[in-house]
Amino acid sequence: MTPPGSAGDHGRMPAPYVIRGSVSLPEAELVWRFSRSSGPGGQHVNTSDSRVELRFDLARTEALPPVWKERALERLAGRLVDGVVSVRASEHRSQWRNRETAAVRLASLLAEATAPPPKPRRPTRISRGLNERRLREKKQRSDVKRGRTGRGWT
Repeated sequence: MTPPGSAGDHGRMPAPYVIRGSVSLPEAELVWRFSRSSGPGGQHVNTSDSRVELRFDLARTEALPPVWKERALERLAGRLVDGVVSVRASEHRSQWRNRETAAVRLASLLAEATAPPPKPRRPTRISRGLNERRLREKKQRSDVKRGRTGRGWT
């Protein structure tokens, strides 16, 4: 048996891509599309479909908890087309590596979009003593700098 990611492992994707906790991208809901990469590259680029486009129907998925789904739909609204999020990868010559890159990108995009909002910042006040000390030190620094001028030296 060949280890995952080696030359002979072209038949299946590696372990499911975890979004967060026990939630992962279901392989059945991922839609793959392959095309030729653009740009220079010679004969290889002209003959192989190495660019990968990965689509995931966020609006209709049952894989995400309802709260996460709502959050992701709201945060990714600008990227969605009819509720579907799309990710492209074409930096590698190998379609297989581009598939992995696209899947990891999609998983991290969804992890970021479903993350809980940060806790609200509780405003703090600078203590009176600290503020007075800061002003006193500024005044001392100002006096030192004023003393460097050559005004009274003639």
